Amino acid sequence: MGDLLGSETALSAAHLHARFNAAIADANVRYGDELLSPLTITLGDEFQGVLRDAPAGLAIMRHLRLGLLAEGIDCRFVLGQVLLRTPPNPERAWNMMGPGFGRARDRLDEKKAVTLYRFSVDPEAAQDTVEETVLDALGAGLSAIESGWTDRQRDDITAQIGGMSAMQLARQRGVSVHSIYKVRSAGHYEAYLAQWDAIAAALQSWTGAVP
Repeated sequence: MGDLLGSETALSAAHLHARFNAAIADANVRYGDELLSPLTITLGDEFQGVLRDAPAGLAIMRHLRLGLLAEGIDCRFVLGQVLLRTPPNPERAWNMMGPGFGRARDRLDEKKAVTLYRFSVDPEAAQDTVEETVLDALGAGLSAIESGWTDRQRDDITAQIGGMSAMQLARQRGVSVHSIYKVRSAGHYEAYLAQWDAIAAALQSWTGAVP
């Protein structure tokens, strides 16, 4: 689940709507094989979907976050574990049941959270919420790093996360490789990736159940 931040004060609602819809549509195509129910916009500036596994959810979350951020659109997410009690809906992420949905919604509604990346475990799968706390703390670290990026840092780091090497990026920008390393170091690139890797490792223990 996720929603946009500050959408009610956007200078151009039409631009925001168009970019948001395009981002969701692109993610549905790009990650279609990982989706049990496609990402579905529910209330204008909110969306939800059901994925086959947590690593896919993490990839989609990062893809959407960095893509929308490049458009000047702020957003936040909850990646939740759900034990489905009904078959997944392959058309829209609606009309499905499982206690994890409510838990994820509650976490998304916690508006004062310091992190843009929140996590929830299904209450029937685990009674201990320590995992949520640790994952939220890592998400807060990601959020803090992103908030300090310049446009150049964001663009360079996004390109390198997408698979572009420092050498390729240097050629594209017409600068030295050293300059690329300086930009990404100032953007705390290594710490940023380390936190993503830590979250991915923690989520390996999550499993899915499809009726």
